[in-house]
Amino acid sequence: MNLKLKVAASLSFAMILFAPETRADVQQTARPGTLNYVEGQASVGTQSLDASSVGKVEVGSGQFLKTGSGKAEILLTPGVFLRLGDGSSAQMISPGLLDTEVVLDHGEATVEVAELHDENNLRIIEDGKTTELIKVGLYDFDADRHLLRVLNGKAVVEDGQRRIKVKGGREVDFGGDQTLKPKKFDKQATEAEDLYRWTSLRSSYLAEANADAAQTYMAGGLGWFGDGWYWDPWFDSFTFIPGDGIFYSPFGWGFYSPWCAYAAPFAFGSPYYHHFGPNYQAWGPGGHYGYPANYGHGVHYGSRQGFGGAYSGRGMTSGHGGLGGVGFHGGGGGGGFHGGGGMHH
Repeated sequence: MNLKLKVAASLSFAMILFAPETRADVQQTARPGTLNYVEGQASVGTQSLDASSVGKVEVGSGQFLKTGSGKAEILLTPGVFLRLGDGSSAQMISPGLLDTEVVLDHGEATVEVAELHDENNLRIIEDGKTTELIKVGLYDFDADRHLLRVLNGKAVVEDGQRRIKVKGGREVDFGGDQTLKPKKFDKQATEAEDLYRWTSLRSSYLAEANADAAQTYMAGGLGWFGDGWYWDPWFDSFTFIPGDGIFYSPFGWGFYSPWCAYAAPFAFGSPYYHHFGPNYQAWGPGGHYGYPANYGHGVHYGSRQGFGGAYSGRGMTSGHGGLGGVGFHGGGGGGGFHGGGGMHH
């Protein structure tokens, strides 16, 4: 046996030996309301949640997700994550793909939106006020302080007959009887808060899981059903895999479709060798998609042919009618990653 065959055989044996144990109780794809992560004290109704609940417990219509000294993450529509902080309670009103509605009763929740379609009707209710999320971005709801904060993105608050637009960097105070009016808030102070930092870290982990899982379905391979949630046993959670292109989270992490997974975030490496840290020089060998100096949020489309050299810090050229480098917000010619919460190394 020549050296190349010996190396290939050794790698195959190592991957089988160290492959994570599969869970027969978890489906390959998930529906809105599915629990995706939990730590500390959390429950759905009378059922206490732990690591074994991830992927198989769903928060159904009318049910409450509650946390004590702990946090929980559930999936909404593909590309949308809702995360509850300590001492919080949220009720699922509608877990549908077209109509998704959650009430935050008390505590705090963040909603990370990496993909949103015109057909989606995504609403969060707090203090009797309905907020519709209309752009990709990051949203913070704090029922105890009666606040909505839009870190980036865009939302519309319904207040009686009024519809109030709230853009990134603005907050709305739902407390008191005063007329609702968006105003600036201190984003740096918000980014130092516990739930924001936890949200940022979870986002980076799930982007890493995407880099692993998307390559499994490279170029629409076996088991690929299109845009949606897909289970990654290496991370024991579902991750978002878009149907096409590269979708960027509010933190700058990339969610790659199988068509673009060749560059997620570099061309070589076993499933455990995907590190997105802010230092791009430490990403490892191979070609990279963009550098932090010219990252862009939103979605970027790339040609499905000729990846070699097409993603070296300049953004990909479009294979879809000239859409290259166009993001939902803050888009630009280049894609890449910045250190929004870091990555485990």
